[in-house]
Amino acid sequence: MAIKKSDLYSSLWASCDQLRGGMDASQYKDYVLFMLFIKYISDKYADAFAPPVTIPPGASFKAMIELKGKSDIGDKINTQIIQPLIDANSRLARSDFPDFNDPNKLGEGQAMVDRLTNLVAIFQRPELDFSKNRADNDDILGDAYEYLMRNFAIESGKSKGQFLTPSEVSSVIAQIVGISPDNARASTTASDPTCGSASLLLKVAAQAGTHITLEGQEKDVTTAGLARMNMILHDFPTANILAGNTLANPKFKQGDQLRTYDYVVANPPFSDKGWRTGLTPDSDPYQRFQWGVPPTKQGDYAYLLHIIRTMNRTGKGACILPHGVLFRGHAEAEIRQQLVRSGILKGIIGLPPNLFYGTGIPACILVLDKENAQARTGIFMIDASRGFKKDGNKNRLRAQDIHRIVDTFRKQTEVPRYARMVPFDEIADAKNDYNLNLPRYIDSTEPEDQQDIDGHLRGGIPESDIDALGHFWRVLPDVRAALFQSAGRDGYSTPKLPSTAIKAEILGHPDFTRFTTTITKLFERWRTDNTERLRAFDRDAKPKALITAIAEDLLATFHDAPLLDGYDIYQHLMDYWDETMQDDCYLIAAEGWVAKTYRLVEEVKNGKKKGSTKDKGWTCDLVPKALVIARFFAEKQSVIDTKQVKLADLEATLTEHKEEHGSEDGPLYEVSTKSDALEAYAQALVDLWGEQDKSAFDAYTALTEKAQELADHLLELANHHHLIALKNGKGRLTAKAVKDRLGSIMPGEERTLLKDYIETQARYKATTKQAEARMEAAEKELLTQLGQEPLPEECKDLHVAMRYLQLLDEQTKVKSEIKEAESELDTLAYEKYPELTEDEVKTLVIEDKWMTRIAADVKNEVERVSQRLTGRVQELAERYATPLPALVDEVETLSARVDGHLERMGAVWK
Repeated sequence: MAIKKSDLYSSLWASCDQLRGGMDASQYKDYVLFMLFIKYISDKYADAFAPPVTIPPGASFKAMIELKGKSDIGDKINTQIIQPLIDANSRLARSDFPDFNDPNKLGEGQAMVDRLTNLVAIFQRPELDFSKNRADNDDILGDAYEYLMRNFAIESGKSKGQFLTPSEVSSVIAQIVGISPDNARASTTASDPTCGSASLLLKVAAQAGTHITLEGQEKDVTTAGLARMNMILHDFPTANILAGNTLANPKFKQGDQLRTYDYVVANPPFSDKGWRTGLTPDSDPYQRFQWGVPPTKQGDYAYLLHIIRTMNRTGKGACILPHGVLFRGHAEAEIRQQLVRSGILKGIIGLPPNLFYGTGIPACILVLDKENAQARTGIFMIDASRGFKKDGNKNRLRAQDIHRIVDTFRKQTEVPRYARMVPFDEIADAKNDYNLNLPRYIDSTEPEDQQDIDGHLRGGIPESDIDALGHFWRVLPDVRAALFQSAGRDGYSTPKLPSTAIKAEILGHPDFTRFTTTITKLFERWRTDNTERLRAFDRDAKPKALITAIAEDLLATFHDAPLLDGYDIYQHLMDYWDETMQDDCYLIAAEGWVAKTYRLVEEVKNGKKKGSTKDKGWTCDLVPKALVIARFFAEKQSVIDTKQVKLADLEATLTEHKEEHGSEDGPLYEVSTKSDALEAYAQALVDLWGEQDKSAFDAYTALTEKAQELADHLLELANHHHLIALKNGKGRLTAKAVKDRLGSIMPGEERTLLKDYIETQARYKATTKQAEARMEAAEKELLTQLGQEPLPEECKDLHVAMRYLQLLDEQTKVKSEIKEAESELDTLAYEKYPELTEDEVKTLVIEDKWMTRIAADVKNEVERVSQRLTGRVQELAERYATPLPALVDEVETLSARVDGHLERMGAVWK
């Protein structure tokens, strides 16, 4: 069975997090990520010719399985798995991997054995066979590695989560730094001097579309090990990752000078207070600080200057730094001035706050480019601080935020309140003095909603507020005239309709119908253009390439759509991709267009059957049951739907009936079950009987009391030791056992006792039968009265109770019918799956599943247009509905009324 990406990620995280215990996430991640690494290289390279990672005999994941449960499992993993791997691969170092025999982290004795055994078992699952379940070059495993690191980064908290740059930010940098398949060659070089886990460097490599030379340096030796494993898992095993302090001891040099690169990217530690450690900036052998020396306790510009120094003469770079670098003074102001004058600073992108795992402060991306630096006349600035989504306690860029940033930067498009090209003259003038703080150049705040004093005093909506909705009127020109009329004075209008009628007027207007038709045609054009592309997707295809193609086409299709934001439409598709479509495509890439069903088996967690399994039915991930039913068994589903409606009506009637007659003095008081309802019915019946025919009811009561006396006597006799001895294995006393014993004993105490029991039992049955007969006759007589019109007052409680029981019986019947019909339909659907052709599966998935959802999302965006316009018109109408003088008059009228009431009450004062 193919791996679903979402299941792979979530199950790995849940299992590993459960085993973590009290260990700090920043430490436990090293163990988990190593397990993912060893499992992957064992599956992928075990039988490969000349693999990039050599796996010595006995050092594979298979050998690790054999260590499960052994008392020395930790030591053996160190000596028989990890050390041989290091010896066989020069790029791997012992510092890359954790100590599997550390009792301080893993526990002592059996605790360590159990934890490591369970950890190995997680990665031993059949569905984690990466040799068979990996879409070629589509990085399922690399993405899983990144997913685990992101979760560990979140769990690790401040400072310990800095090993990972959020993938969304890395994606922005990779796309704006300038690398692409058009300009990347095998000789292209890229570097990250503070590479962390190498996620940023990998994004650049992915953007290149080919294998380029990757080099990275990381101060923390353990994190450098993560980076090396990350590179291997992403199929870049030849990347060169070295450990060391980039500023004090740069590892990548060309002779005595720093090696230079085509692309340099970095996310250095924010405001590093120890950046001078091991370094004397004034006598730096690499001349990195010719523009000035950064402050002792703020090393941001130190890293930036290093990046600039390692860019070749046409090199390009990008660096993530805190916003403070844009406006802090003193030494940083001098360096910033030199940076601007050099022309190397091509752009600044302001990011939302709280994106990064180690800090909540806002950051920015400085985009660097030495090519044509002297000819540059300004800096392109983007304030993207408002585009994000909440994700737990962090913020994350959405797919549309990334795309909007990249599109705007690449095209250098000026967008009000978002982006503009700022000329050097403006930056250098006395007012700004090379201060690059984005709010100086871009006001990203929304315009304030102005209140019109004259409108409040005299009534009427200002025409300026209506004119501000011009983007609506350009598309819906006649809707304005349908909603507003002159207020009788220049510059003001009044609504033609009450607020409650505005939305209906907009939705029913021909202009809005034409708008809806336009959007529908755009979607249908996109659907037509991409259906064949989706149908051509098959086994071994690349899901990421597919989503890129169809999403880009969707964005292009709706880019100029009236009243809609194409990026919002794009986001809907990307959200659906993450939610469902991605898993579908990876299943198709692994198995083809095959709709496989499987049983839902659940382990019993509690009770006598704990540990056993329970069959919860069946499902199909690619083609949900509902789709098959809708296409092939719609009539049968319609019958069930009709019964469901009937059931809902019955339940509503039951609830209403109970609420109406369930008060403390009502016949359905404290009735919640059918047993309660039967008791209420019986009580209403005897109450009515006693009221209408007291003598007959008293006779019935006498019989029931006699029956109770006989029952008590039987119980007393049954507890005598002679009768106890006759009870069967289930503790029951039968008439046959008593009679058999009675016939086999001589006269005496026991015989007298048994004879009394037999005779009493016979009298009890006769008395009970007589009482029941009288009750049945009375019930039959009393129920005839319920048909009278009008219903006698004294019969109402009985009628209410009987009606409630009838509704309950009808509800039970309909539920049973639904259950039977659903069972039949479930069987029909299950039997249909093996008969589905590939073409039918494609239709079910593409048309009925994917396109239906995307079409619904587009329709929702159209609905949002009407909601926005309706909301604003209603807001303006209500704001200016009552002029201030009218409000004053109303207050005076109400005040006079209150004064009159007080005067009549004698509560008058002056």
